[in-house]
Amino acid sequence: MEKKKGKFPFIIEERLCKKCGICVSHCPAKVFTAGPGNEPRVTNPRKCTGCNLCFFRCPDFAIQLEVSP
Repeated sequence: MEKKKGKFPFIIEERLCKKCGICVSHCPAKVFTAGPGNEPRVTNPRKCTGCNLCFFRCPDFAIQLEVSP
């Protein structure tokens, strides 16, 4: 899979997210920020490098990979 900077390829499933902050703290590109109640917000999607750290480190599988058709 080719990594393209600037394309945020994930969806955060709010019903699964326990707002632990792991995605916010482990993102090397600082794509996420913590919102009210520590909920993750995608505030810098263009900075996403596609490293998948947020996807692999999420303990609740709340970050889902968006698959292009």
